[in-house]
Amino acid sequence: MLTVLAVLFAVSILAPVFYSWWGRRAFYLLAAVLAASFVWTLAYLPHVIEADQSAGIGEPNAPPAEVFEWIPQLGVELAFRMDALSLVLCLLITGVGAAVMLYCARYFPPGERAAGPFAAQLFAFAAAMLGLVLSDDLVMLFIFWELTTVLSFLLIGYSAHRIFARRSAIQALVVTTLGGLVMLVGLLWIGELAGSYRLSEILAASDDLTGVAVDIAMVLILIGAVSKSALVPFHFWLPAAMAAPTPVSAYLHAAAMVKAGVYLVARFAPGFHDTTFWLPIVLALGLLTMLVGAYRALRQTDIKLVLAYGTVSQLGFLIMVNGLGTQDAALAGIAMLLAHGLFKAALFMVVGIIDHKTGTRDLRTLSGIGRTQKPLLIISLVAAASMAGLPPLFGFVAKEVVFESFYGYAEINGAWGWLVLSGVVLASAITVAYSARFLWGSFATKYEKTADDGAREPLKPTVFHGSPDAVFLAAPAALAALTLVFALAPGPVQHLVEPFAALFEPVAPEVDPTYLALWHGLTPVLGLSVLAWALGAGVFWLHGRITDPQRAVPAVLDAERIYRYSIRSLDDFAAWTTSKTQRGSLGWYLFIIVAVATAVPAGVVAFTGHTVPGHVIFAEEPIQVVLAAVIISGGLGAIWAPKRFMAVLMVSLCGWGIAGIFALQGAPDLALTLLLVESIILVVFVLALRTLPAGIWTQNPTRFKLGRALLGAGFGAIIMVAAAIAMDSRVTDPVSVEYPWMSYEIGHGSNIVNVTLVDIRVWDTFGEITVLAAAATGVASLIFVKRRDVQRRALHEVPTGSVGRVLSDKALSPRQAKEIQVARSFATVAREAWLVAGRTLAPEHRSIIFEVVTRLMFHAIILLSVYLLLAGHNTPGGGFAGGLLAGLAFLLRYLAGGRYELEAAIPFSAGALMGWGLAVACFTGVLPLIFGGQAFQSFIVDLNLPLFGEHHLVSSVLFDVGVYLVVVGLIVDVLRSLGSEIDVRSEQENRAGASGHSIHSQTSLGVAR
Repeated sequence: MLTVLAVLFAVSILAPVFYSWWGRRAFYLLAAVLAASFVWTLAYLPHVIEADQSAGIGEPNAPPAEVFEWIPQLGVELAFRMDALSLVLCLLITGVGAAVMLYCARYFPPGERAAGPFAAQLFAFAAAMLGLVLSDDLVMLFIFWELTTVLSFLLIGYSAHRIFARRSAIQALVVTTLGGLVMLVGLLWIGELAGSYRLSEILAASDDLTGVAVDIAMVLILIGAVSKSALVPFHFWLPAAMAAPTPVSAYLHAAAMVKAGVYLVARFAPGFHDTTFWLPIVLALGLLTMLVGAYRALRQTDIKLVLAYGTVSQLGFLIMVNGLGTQDAALAGIAMLLAHGLFKAALFMVVGIIDHKTGTRDLRTLSGIGRTQKPLLIISLVAAASMAGLPPLFGFVAKEVVFESFYGYAEINGAWGWLVLSGVVLASAITVAYSARFLWGSFATKYEKTADDGAREPLKPTVFHGSPDAVFLAAPAALAALTLVFALAPGPVQHLVEPFAALFEPVAPEVDPTYLALWHGLTPVLGLSVLAWALGAGVFWLHGRITDPQRAVPAVLDAERIYRYSIRSLDDFAAWTTSKTQRGSLGWYLFIIVAVATAVPAGVVAFTGHTVPGHVIFAEEPIQVVLAAVIISGGLGAIWAPKRFMAVLMVSLCGWGIAGIFALQGAPDLALTLLLVESIILVVFVLALRTLPAGIWTQNPTRFKLGRALLGAGFGAIIMVAAAIAMDSRVTDPVSVEYPWMSYEIGHGSNIVNVTLVDIRVWDTFGEITVLAAAATGVASLIFVKRRDVQRRALHEVPTGSVGRVLSDKALSPRQAKEIQVARSFATVAREAWLVAGRTLAPEHRSIIFEVVTRLMFHAIILLSVYLLLAGHNTPGGGFAGGLLAGLAFLLRYLAGGRYELEAAIPFSAGALMGWGLAVACFTGVLPLIFGGQAFQSFIVDLNLPLFGEHHLVSSVLFDVGVYLVVVGLIVDVLRSLGSEIDVRSEQENRAGASGHSIHSQTSLGVAR
């Protein structure tokens, strides 16, 4: 099963490629793949029929199943199970899906570019729906459930240029996602109560699952089901989804997506139909949806909307019967599910053909089509008659057993049961009426009044641009034919559904179970069918007289209007909240952040009864007191600093002091990393400060000064108290106790910190370097106008030696001129091999000391960074520390030689560096899977090399290389963003200012003359 699902998703990915090769003929291949899946499903038939449907995976005579370990720590598995219910749905999904794909081969015009992605999305939807009905794990079921939601959003929004399509797609996404999230809570809740996320195990243990918690969990699951199947009050999204192309309506909204909610109800009904709220919700919402949908169908003038509201009505019908919880209802519910999928998909395809050939779906203007398009009329007659429940069609066979199920329920449950049965019969009568209205509106010849005396003349026949060919008609014809075949020979369907029905108790022990047949004799149920036909015919005959009164009835509760009002109110609330909190003041933002970070821990400490530990060590060594004084001095200095540079320096002083504390406490890795990070941050801040005024300015420096001071002191105090309480509250051994032996025995390294980062908690590190790459992208996007990997033309030009030069030699004092002459002589020495500052920087912007230091230290720092990278597995260091040190080396070259030197030092894109780093890290994770291991599993290779001796190479060092590249790329990206790019802008501003000054001087001189 997993293989088939993987193949289907793979084909969906390749579908656009197939379409680009073969055009719309690619749909034939997709139809063939789904047809093969249909045959594959049939191969399970004997195994499923003979299996014990209540047996769990691994039990004797259990249905076919496959289980693969996925997340054992959470009890999540790739578990698939093919029981009778899943088999029926798989046949419907693959069979109707193949027919829809065949239909698409003629629906889309040749050369339709958007049809390729559409084919991929529709085929992926079929795969997701198949995974949903096969899943025996609650988490997997939810994942496939949400996949269908996302794919339906894309399919409904196919015509993205139309605002109605976009609005309908978003509406469907919001409603079904909301229901899905509520359902997720219920699924996880029932899984926890049952002690297993395996669906078959939960149903097997349902007798032991009772109480209010189970009742609430079932309510949450039902909310997800009714939102997906468009029951009241969520019914409004389905008619709006008719903005999608007709194949989407024929598949998602007739045979697939909306059936997901019905499937969920049918799946949980054997074990939980007797919970407190199950039947009231299922029967009340189902009956209300039946009546509302049927009533609204009669009001529509768009034949596609007639079918859409009819689908809403029948979905309520399906939810009711599948949730009733009796043996007869289970048989009737699945039979009706099949019947509805067949006739409704066929009718939607007919609508697509009419729309395709006439350009309209308005039943008031469609006229005379039945006379010219006899094959299309015959297909529609068969499918619509099945929808109306007329014999000899499968819709009639299924509806008869549905009526019989509700009749038996009414006999046992008295007035409530008879009320439900009356509502079902009334809704079925309206179904007959809108079925006739659909046929009349699509194919009949319409008349209009031409004179005051009431004379009527036929409308001009609707122009049908070419009769549909055999391929276009094949899919709806096949589906309509099956409604006739299954009515005449319902035995196979009966045999297929009986194993699922056997999971339920009969209505009464003395009552024989019902069965599928075209003729049950002269029974009360047949009388109800005749009554529904007669009422439906009467409603249709009176439809012209009741249309105007229908339209005059005001909509007291319009669900779609309520939805739009809710969304608008939410937007207004969001705008109000944003206006109150996002004031454009950095101080206000910091105040909110620090206030929340202070209030939440303080509230937890105050209301949970914790006490501060009484034994507190002030200091273990005198040097700690000194470092504490340095940290405090740095904090106070940052507050009182009059200039921004001094404030940044004081903040860095705090960081360096904390690094000293780490070193004293036996954490050299942390100390080294923090020292390097603080050094990098200091330079980055200084680079960024070039665009800000030197002095610190506030609008009102005395306002709220005391409040800010109290908040800062309170924040520090509460965090200190919370940390002390957390450390004192430990009741079990920390997880780090196991790290030493795990690092040495499993990670093959003696540096616990590094082995933890690249092996024990490698997934955390992989996420962190991904965030680093994303953060660098964000910084670059704020600074660069162009792409950061595109080198500016100026960087490839030969520098003139006047970069950053504003003042001429004549404007310099004698002392400045002498200093510049010394700098120029230094720049022209023949030994200048790689530092290009002499050719790129103006003399007054050069630092001889920096250049000398860079020449002496750059290569040594790079070598030291590589040493830290390779030696970090066993000694202090690692990829992160090595990358930071290498970044400092490139920073040194930038400070010595400017932006040209930085480009010469590392001439490729920083984004490429980070990308290659992530690629190396990913490769390290995937490589063990090739050899049968787990993702990111480390292994050791022992080598005995001549001259070099024995070496132990650990694969996780390769992951450290990826970290190294990401960190170097990050720093280079920041240097190019906050360094080179700002340099360019400053020089442009300086040149513009100098030019303006020159023009002003010349103008002044002219005026003086």
